[in-house]
Amino acid sequence: MNNNDIENSDLRVFAAVVRKASFAGAAAELGMSPAYVSKRIAVLETALGVRLFHRSTRRVVVSADGEQVYARALTILSSLDSLFDEVAERQGVPRGQLRVSSSFGFGRNVVAPAIAQLVAAHPALQVRFEVLDRLVDIVAEGFDLDIRVGEDIEPNLIARKLMSNHRILCAAPAYLDRRGTPRAVAELSGHDCLPIKERDLPFGVWKLRHGAGEDVVVKVTGPLSTNHGEIALQWAVAGAGIVLRSLWDAQPHLDRGELVQILPGYTQEANVWAVYPQRLASSAKVRVCVDFLERHLACDNHCFS
Repeated sequence: MNNNDIENSDLRVFAAVVRKASFAGAAAELGMSPAYVSKRIAVLETALGVRLFHRSTRRVVVSADGEQVYARALTILSSLDSLFDEVAERQGVPRGQLRVSSSFGFGRNVVAPAIAQLVAAHPALQVRFEVLDRLVDIVAEGFDLDIRVGEDIEPNLIARKLMSNHRILCAAPAYLDRRGTPRAVAELSGHDCLPIKERDLPFGVWKLRHGAGEDVVVKVTGPLSTNHGEIALQWAVAGAGIVLRSLWDAQPHLDRGELVQILPGYTQEANVWAVYPQRLASSAKVRVCVDFLERHLACDNHCFS
């Protein structure tokens, strides 16, 4: 084996293939073609003199030698990232690539504009931002940071609260005129509700807290449902039913009178968190990004209070 034949970029490609268990999945994550990923893995296998994967037409399985190489590769890449972070820290200039994820609505409307401002302020940063309709396994999927709405946070991750938030029940005046205003949580089951299958939210089940008291769980149904919160909010504004939506999202419609909060004593906690792996606890680029988002959301939070 010639050590000079191994490049750090090849180790990153290899690590991505292991995480995704797929050449095509790794290529999509890295912004490369599957053919290029396959070529770099072949180069790495030749340099090491071992087969890293068992390949079939349906899947890619890491070999025993590949498992050992993967463990060492993670150590090498982590050390290299730490080196760049230390240099960036001394220079006071965060640099390098940052993979950030968030949910559809909050990601598009709130996080995306903030990230654009972040990169404008720190041009040595390159941010790849993805919005997803599911809870992200940031370690397995190779993300550095997830901006998460809700309290479902794995214990092995670091979580920093960026903004206080809760979900509220609301509906359009036209709907309430037509169907009446619920006076108790139990009445929700008799109304047209707008369930959302979104990330950590169980579909059709609303878990609500009455003040500082116990949680109340209610099963809701309706003729319309979706996996996108913005669509459900549009339907609610159009008078289609009752929606459970974050205050940051519903507040503009409340201010314009398009929606009315109902059962105001009942809410669902849904704070905004920056979630990242333990290995990035001292990362300068992650810290700069999280600090920036916290300041940005603190300004926005005045509009929602």
